[in-house]
Parts: sequence; structure tokens; C-alpha cells
Amino acid sequence: MNTESTDGRSFDWRFFLTRWSEEWAGAERDSEDLSPEDERARRAGWLGGEPASDEAIAAMEARLGRKMPPSYREFLRVSDGWRHAGQFVVELAGTGAARWHQDAMGLGKDFDEAWGEEGNPEEVRAMVGLWSRALQLDVESDAVFVLLDPEDVGPDGEWAVRVWAYWRASDPQRYPSFAAYMVDMHREFHSFANDDREGRAAFVNETTRTQDAAVAVARTAALRGRHEEAVRLLTEAAGYGRPYAADILHQLRLLSGERAYGRPMVPPGSPRFLTELLPLHAAEVVESGRSLEGSQYAYFTDPNTFPDTARAAVDIWRLMGTGDYRYQPGGAFGRAVDEAHAAARWGDTDTAWRILRAAIPLWEPLDPDHLAPVGLLADPVLAPILTPARRTELLATPRGDESGTAHASAEPTADLDPGGLSWLVREGGLRPGNPSLSDFRMVLVEGVAPDELPVLLGESTGTPLSPPLHRWKVRRYHRMEEQRASVPQDRALLRVGRAGAGWSFGFEEDPAGRHSAHWFRSPAPAASSRGGRAIVVWGGWSWDTLLFHLSVAEAGDPLFEYTVRDGIVETETGSVPPELAPASLGFSPPSAVAPHEPPKDAAAHTTATARALDALAEMYGIRLPRHALTEGLLRSFESVSWVREPRDGDSWVTLRFE
Repeated sequence: MNTESTDGRSFDWRFFLTRWSEEWAGAERDSEDLSPEDERARRAGWLGGEPASDEAIAAMEARLGRKMPPSYREFLRVSDGWRHAGQFVVELAGTGAARWHQDAMGLGKDFDEAWGEEGNPEEVRAMVGLWSRALQLDVESDAVFVLLDPEDVGPDGEWAVRVWAYWRASDPQRYPSFAAYMVDMHREFHSFANDDREGRAAFVNETTRTQDAAVAVARTAALRGRHEEAVRLLTEAAGYGRPYAADILHQLRLLSGERAYGRPMVPPGSPRFLTELLPLHAAEVVESGRSLEGSQYAYFTDPNTFPDTARAAVDIWRLMGTGDYRYQPGGAFGRAVDEAHAAARWGDTDTAWRILRAAIPLWEPLDPDHLAPVGLLADPVLAPILTPARRTELLATPRGDESGTAHASAEPTADLDPGGLSWLVREGGLRPGNPSLSDFRMVLVEGVAPDELPVLLGESTGTPLSPPLHRWKVRRYHRMEEQRASVPQDRALLRVGRAGAGWSFGFEEDPAGRHSAHWFRSPAPAASSRGGRAIVVWGGWSWDTLLFHLSVAEAGDPLFEYTVRDGIVETETGSVPPELAPASLGFSPPSAVAPHEPPKDAAAHTTATARALDALAEMYGIRLPRHALTEGLLRSFESVSWVREPRDGDSWVTLRFE
């Protein structure tokens, strides 16, 4: 059946309507409660009427005062009316019953006011007046209006069809022509007829066979990397209600980044149930912040409903809540996933993606309807590395039984993390899409693994690392607002990861604390106490000041330290390398406009900070993972205070907020 061309001149109405009638009669052959009209239609194998003559069509057009659009006229020449246009329209008008809509329900006023609001898209404003101008085609329906709009005319002369039901909370659905509407109603008929209710005969016909064959083609196309072709075929097959088409399509849409409505049910006996479906459901609920009780996931933890998998569902939920869930598909691809997880866990997402990308051809499906490793999207560490471009690359890479098939669109995506460190102060560096700069502070430690940083810098003995968290959840997780202290405190919330070969980092964006020359204590000596070097950097643009602090220690001993505030070198100790000297970096203050009031030159300060950061990166071979810091999930901990202990003569004020 050709559903690509639905204009009135090339669409084969006789073929289309005959097949529809035969399929409807086959679906209803065992029904015992048909109306007399439907019983006659079943016996005749025809849902329509006699063909309308040209004279009848001309008389209709004279009565209505308008020539009918092409596809509706051609339909009438084959059948003067129709029964069961989809699930909710019992009878569709022919030449005698079509009439101008009278708006008996008084819908026009409210709809026109809403549609005509200034600022609405043009396609919405174009619907104003629909209820007073449309041709009504529904004769009997389940409160559904089928309207031909004479003011919405295409270049082919077709009038758009608008379908509205009061029980649908939406504007009328638009079809570009009457033929397009009827094709969709044929799909709707199939989607309802293809159910498994008791006593219904198997629904098999030429259309179902054609669509099932298309699903098979789509499976192969998807595994060969032709995902766009597969989505097109599966979308149509799912519209016809074909088994498994929605499940397969759901996988491709998840990975393509499209909104994947619905949750196709994978049989509990399938290996995909535990490794793909349940983790995705659990991740969705956990990310939303909802509890297990009352969520849709609780259904899967009921041992009465799922006696074989309920315990595993509870375990998945628990691991997802703590951030410890890991996608473990097994086989060669599973080993690559483990390796990628180890890299991404500490922020090296580019390496993690390169590992996964090389292993995609090794991936093996768990059943015939498994087309891609969608379970990656449930892994809290690996999911953030799957950017839209990388998801497309995954889908375009041949895999499974088709892994040897080349496909031109599987071009490698570029790495996301820039070199150097100056990106921290570039436009959009820490805030993608936002030109403003973020204050930040960080500790870079040599010869120490990221999970060892809490031992060196933790707020207390045994300070734990948090679960993997997005940056916007760190402060809420550690509940800093509940802290009370009787002495000055400035405990940083450091997200941790690797900073290049042999280095680890602790990084805080927009710290709550304020750098004070009087109170500040660099954590560099404590961080370097195991014998390596440690670097502390603090950059700031808020608090009405421009700040850059750098301190370096080795084996517990300070090497050098300085602080530049508003262009003035505030403190400097130790032997600063020439490459990092404030003057050589451009931190010299501009001419003062008044004594003790040098003007603040934010651009110069930012440029000097960028030079300092890149010099540090080159001297020590360090880097930071931008994608992990801005988009990914990293573990974090609460550090020791960056404020020294009070001395005799110090005074302070403690504020408490309720």
C-alpha cells in the first residue's frame, strides 16, 4: 500500500478502501454484537457506500457553495461515505451528509480567544474561526469532530483536516489532506484491532504481514548503523500496532535523544528485563527525586507479581539511589564498559568514550529485539558521557551480527575536554552557554589517587566520598546550610577526579567562603604531606573584588605563595618561578584614579589569570576534565577549613540563619 503519496490524484482509493474493509471484516468475524449496519458491512466485505456519481458530487458542491478538495472528491467517487474511520468515528459523511459546522457546543468563542492571543505561532493563530467555517464530516462519533478547513489549503488544493475530541486535552490534530487523515485512521484501526483480548481471532492480513516484514528490515538496518531508516520503518509499524515495534523504536529514540514516550514492557523472562529495562526505570525515578513508594518502579519490586525478579529490582533501586549502580553487560563489550567506567569515574570522559567507541562493534544483543546498549543510559557515571553527537555515533556504528558492515555516517566525534587550564576563565568555560565567569578554587595533588584526597584534606577522620553527583546537587547533598560553628570556618566542597598523569584534583565552583588575607590558610602543605607536590588556586570575580591566589607545597613544606587582589600583590612568600611571577603574568595594577583606589580591570585580571593557569598546566603537566565538571557526575567531600585557627586578639561574628 502506498502511503507516501496521499493526494487525490495518485492515491489508489479503491485498493486502499477494499483492503481496509476486508481487514475490518476479518477482525470482526467472530463478533456477535454487531449492529445491523455493521453486520451487513461484514457480510459484504465493504465499509463504504456506493460510488458517488459526478452529478451527486456537483450537487453537493452546489449545496455547500464550494468545490471539494481533490482527495475527498476522489474518495467519494469510490465510496459515498464510510463506516468506522478509526476507533472513534462510527460514520463519516458522504455527499448527502457533509455540512458546514454550526458550532452547536459554542466552542468558537473560547477557542478563538486562546488561539488569537498575541505571541502565538502563526499556525495556531491560523485556526481562529475554524468552528464557524469548517465542513463537518463526522455523522456519528464518540464526541469526535472531523472538520475540513477551507482556509487551510495546500499548494495541491487539499484542505487540511482538523480532528478534535473534548476528552483530549489538546488543540485539534491537523492532517494535510483527507487522504492523509484516512491513512492514519487505518493505522488507528490496526492499533486497536491488533490486541490480545480473549476470544479474538488472530489478526493477520496483508497489512500486518507487510509491517512485520518492515520491522525485520528495521532490525537489520539498525544493527548496520542505518538508524534513521530503522526509525522511519518502526514508526510506521508501531502506528499499526505491530508487536515489538514500539519496544525496538523506544531503544533507538532513547539513544537518539528524542522524547521516548511510554515504557514498552519487556517480558520478565528476557535477559534485557534486569540489565536494561529495570535500571532505566529506576534511574528515571531516582533522578526525579521521587521515593520508591508510590512510584511506578514499586510495581517491579512486588514479589507476588514478579516472584523471580523482585529481589533484584530492589537491589537495583538501592544501588541507583546510592550512585553505585553499574551497567555490566558482560562479554568483550562488558569488559570495555568496565574499563570506560574506571576512566569516567574520575572525570576522564574522553578516554571513556574512546574505549566505548572502539568496543561498540563487539556488543552483542541479548535477544532478537535488542538493538543497542541502552542500559548505558542508566549508569550514573557513563550516561553523562553520551552526548547527543556520541549517541548518534553509537547508533551509526554497525554492531552485533552486522558489526562487519561499514557505514559512512559513523564519523568519530571530537574530544570534549580542552588542553591547558585557561578554559576555566574563558567565556562559557564553567558555564556552557553562559558568558559570565564563575569563582572557583581547587587543590591539585601529585602522587595521590582521587579517593585518597579525603584522607589528606577531609573535614574529619574517615570523611567519605559522596555518591556521583551533578554539580548543582553537591551543596544540597552536604547540607552546608545546616552547619553551625562557634569559630570561623570555610570548609570547601571538593569534587574529585584525575588531573592528568599522576595528579588528582579537588575542585569547587562558586565557593561559599570568601578569601581573606588575614584568615586564609592554604591546604597545599597538608595535601602534599605524602611527599608529592600540591597546588592550590583560587580565582574570583565576585564579592566586589578581583582575586587570584596561588600556593605550592612539596612534601608538606610550602614552596611559594602569593595573592593578587584588584591588581595588587597582597602577599608573596617563597621563591616564585619566573613563569608564574605576578608581574610576568600581567597582574600589575593600572594607574590609580585616587590614592589607595586602583580601578578594577576585570579583562586584564582575567587575561593574567588565564596565563597563570596555562603556565601551571605546562609546568606540571596537569589538566582538568571540563565535561565531567560541567555536565557529568563526580564524587565529592567536605574538606578541612581553609581558614586558620583563631589567635589571641582575633575577633569575629557568628551569624545563624533559621
